Amino acid sequence: MSASEPIGHSQCTLAWSPWGDRFGYEIKVQTSKAIASLGGGQWSVVSGPAGVDKNMAIVGVLALQGSFNEHIAALRRLGVKGVEVRKPEQLQNVTSLIIPGGESTTMAKLAEYHNLFPALREFVKMGKPVWGTCAGLIFLANKATGQKTGGQELIGGLDCTVNRNFFGSQIQSFEAELSVPELASTEGGPETFRGVFIRAPAILEVGSEVQVLADYPVPSYKALGSSSEDQEENVGEEKKVIVAVRQGKILATAFHPELTADTRWHTYFLKMANDVGEEASTSLVPVLNLSSNQQTPNELPIFQ
Repeated sequence: MSASEPIGHSQCTLAWSPWGDRFGYEIKVQTSKAIASLGGGQWSVVSGPAGVDKNMAIVGVLALQGSFNEHIAALRRLGVKGVEVRKPEQLQNVTSLIIPGGESTTMAKLAEYHNLFPALREFVKMGKPVWGTCAGLIFLANKATGQKTGGQELIGGLDCTVNRNFFGSQIQSFEAELSVPELASTEGGPETFRGVFIRAPAILEVGSEVQVLADYPVPSYKALGSSSEDQEENVGEEKKVIVAVRQGKILATAFHPELTADTRWHTYFLKMANDVGEEASTSLVPVLNLSSNQQTPNELPIFQ
C-alpha cells in the first residue's frame, strides 16, 4: 500500500486501522478520488481540507433534476454532509446551497410547481452561500438571454448577463483546460482545471462587484452574438467569455466540477460557506469506511 501518492488536491488527514476501529496510523493525503485504493482496513476522516469545518457544514443541494447526486457524492468524499432540497421549508435546515446543472427550463418549472422561488430568492438575499453550476448559473443570473419561447423564471442575485446554451447543443459538449489562478492560490494544486461543459451557458457581462475566476476563448463573432457577415469579417479573431465568477457569497460556474475527481471548487465553496480561517477542523467524522474492494454507499463513478 502506498499512501504518499497524490490522489486529488484537497488535503485531508486519514486514520487507518486493520481492525476496523480508530486505532492505527494517521497519514496526510491529497483526497478527492479513489481513497479506496489506499488499502484494506477502515479509513476515517480525522481532519478535512483546511478551512472546512465539517461539524458546521450542512450543505443543501437542490434536487429537482440534474446532477444533484454527483454534488452530494463529491461532498461525501470531503467528509461533508449534503442533503437534498425539494421543498421551501427544507432550506431552513441548511447553511448553504448548491444549485446543480441540469435542464434549466425543467428545473424552473419544477421549482415553480413546488413554490420554491420565493424561498430561494430569500435565501440569496439573506447572504447565505449559494453555488450554481451550469443551469444553476442561469438560475442565479439577474438576466438571461437565448431562452426558450416564454422564457423562464430566475432567482437572481448575481449581477451578470448569461447566455443559455451559449456553447451549443448536447452533441457540442466538450472538455477544456481552464486557467484558474484564484482557485490554485486558495486550494492548491495545478494552475488549470478540467472543465466539463455540457450544453453549457456562458457569462457575457458582469457588474463591477463580480470577480471573474475563469474565462474561455471563443471566436469574436460568437462572443458578441454577431451576424453571419460579421463572422466572415472576424474569422481568426478571438474573444473570451466568462465561465466562473464570484460575487460575495455567490459562486457560479458554467461547467460541471462535480463530474470530475478534482474537488477544489467544492472546497472553495465550503470555505465560503463556513467562513472560517485556514486551520483545519480536527473533529472525527466517520464518513469513510473503505477497503480496497469497497466504495462509499451509493458512490457514483468519477470521469477522468
